[in-house]
Amino acid sequence: MSPSTAAPSRKKQRWSWYLYDFGNSAYAAVVLLAVYSAYFKSEVVGGARGSFLWGLAVGIAMLVVALLSPILGAIADYAGTKKRFLFLYTAMACVFTACLFFVTKGAIFAGMALFILAEIGYRSSQVFYNSLLPEIASEEEIGRVSGNGWAIGSAGGVVCLIIVLALIQLIGGGFIVRLSLVFTAVYFAVFAAPIFLWLQERPAVGPLPSGASLIKLPFQRIAETIRAVRNYREFGKFILAFLVYNDGILMTLSFAAILGTVLFGMNQQQLIIFMILVQITSIPGAFVMGWVADRVGAKGSLLLSLFGMLAAVIWLYFNRSIQGFYFIGALAGFSLTGVQSVSRAMVGMLAPEGRSAEFYGFFAVAGRTSSFIGPTIFGIIASRMAIWFQSNRELAELAAEQAGQRVAVLSIAAFLLAGGLLLLLVNERAGRQAATRR
Repeated sequence: MSPSTAAPSRKKQRWSWYLYDFGNSAYAAVVLLAVYSAYFKSEVVGGARGSFLWGLAVGIAMLVVALLSPILGAIADYAGTKKRFLFLYTAMACVFTACLFFVTKGAIFAGMALFILAEIGYRSSQVFYNSLLPEIASEEEIGRVSGNGWAIGSAGGVVCLIIVLALIQLIGGGFIVRLSLVFTAVYFAVFAAPIFLWLQERPAVGPLPSGASLIKLPFQRIAETIRAVRNYREFGKFILAFLVYNDGILMTLSFAAILGTVLFGMNQQQLIIFMILVQITSIPGAFVMGWVADRVGAKGSLLLSLFGMLAAVIWLYFNRSIQGFYFIGALAGFSLTGVQSVSRAMVGMLAPEGRSAEFYGFFAVAGRTSSFIGPTIFGIIASRMAIWFQSNRELAELAAEQAGQRVAVLSIAAFLLAGGLLLLLVNERAGRQAATRR
């Protein structure tokens, strides 16, 4: 095949990968950020208990993904079934997101259960979506391609939020809020379709080892991965840092809308506008940090992004105005996608060739395990401190809840700071060399 005919095919496969991010970012923007999290906390549950139950639901979903990801990743590498698993979990995310339409006031169990299933599908699909990155980008361009994916994905979130905002403003009411979740599911499905039609997955790694089976293989590969991480020490150190700072990222994402509602009294329209701002500023953040990663290194780009996130969180603790909250969202949006896209690219840089899904699965274990801890801790601190402020400081219910949320914000800063300090210990150059060693 000549270069002239190969180039369009490669470009088409990359665009199918980008478009998937364009679609799945709508789920993150609507379900996690702007609409469902605030709706569940305020309308379905109500009060400080809503924060606790939301954190618990996020944590349960993350724990399930943490247990499943390495097993599925090992199977996908050997069987060449990344796209099949991607399809399965994408369908799961879309179906249960649409089912959130049926969650109404007081339907707490259904609201948690359906969200947990949608979240498992969304998070699990990312393992296989991420593992396809090394198949469409060389090591030299992986940071840029990953950043492009985040930027285009953020644009997809903005488009979906604008449509949802228009529907809520024109029609209004709880029915439209719930209908927006059905629209989001369809939006996700439509833009996910090209990756299954255009992207060519590499063949399986090779024949199964003697005496192995696809049933036993995942457990054998998990043990091998743990042993392998010892041989890829920089990858192991990076995962440890990621495990900690990713808590801060997921806590921010999981509670952003709730913080806006509780601390600044934002309504549904204001929350959507706020999240549109976050998504818009995340687009240049992804491009810039991908560019920085390719030129000065992923570690430097990550540290710069983490510093921006930490500054936004500290600012949030002291901020008392809704106008300031919008500026905080802009800074967080710019920094947030830098952390996420460069972290994803760094796994591809540090993972040995032919074991990308396995190492991305290990990456998911660290991220999802820490994510189980982080949102749960935030929910516990926010709800318990609200009770304490109401009982011991005799604050009104809303004032006590606001005080509890501010104390919980400090836990986000602690995770970001600790993760950044651990990242300083990673030797990126040595890690890249180890990944290419046969």
